[in-house]
Amino acid sequence: MSDQTTPAMDYDEHERTYAGFLNFSKVGTVALINVMICLLLLTFGGGAAAFFGTVLMIATLIAAGIGLFAGANGWIPSAVITLISSLLAVITLA
Repeated sequence: MSDQTTPAMDYDEHERTYAGFLNFSKVGTVALINVMICLLLLTFGGGAAAFFGTVLMIATLIAAGIGLFAGANGWIPSAVITLISSLLAVITLA
């Protein structure tokens, strides 16, 4: 018979991986919503709205990159950009 046993689970690494997955999911969801709003501005907005849509799209990419390294509250930078682009879309497209 063999004396080999199964190794113990590394629960700390498992929890760290799960926390990273949740952070990526939150940041990705908020960034995706903002990308859709920016595309709405680019498609249906006028000249100024299209310019701001482009600027906010670039800001979304930067905020998402920062948010991925920020930890549990990493969705907040993307949410701020989403709030700004949502207000701009309401003002411009209303």
